[in-house]
Amino acid sequence: MSTAMYGLAAASQHALNMTAAFIGGLVIAGALIWAVRVGMRVMEQELARPRPEEQPKLPATGPVREEREMREPDEVPLVVDGSGRLMPYQLHPASTRRGKDQQRRRWIPGSSGSFGGGGLPPGV
Repeated sequence: MSTAMYGLAAASQHALNMTAAFIGGLVIAGALIWAVRVGMRVMEQELARPRPEEQPKLPATGPVREEREMREPDEVPLVVDGSGRLMPYQLHPASTRRGKDQQRRRWIPGSSGSFGGGGLPPGV
């Protein structure tokens, strides 16, 4: 083979690669256009967005405030001998209940403020 044949083969291979890349780009562009059209069709089938007068309004009493309370564990009632097993409807809906004492616990000097940070042992 002569140098001219190698040059011709390289040029035809380059042209083939460029054609394949162009066709691949057309396929990808077609897929993106199809996806946008499908998305537009789906959006047309969705419910209409609420109008401004249908939006939620602030209550007449003003904004709702946060309520703070002390909670304590709500223990599962014990089964008395011979009374049978507890059924789900006999259990309470939450694992905690409102505490009897609503006073906030205060920090006591010398008590632990972090893991293992209880301070010096007494008498040191």
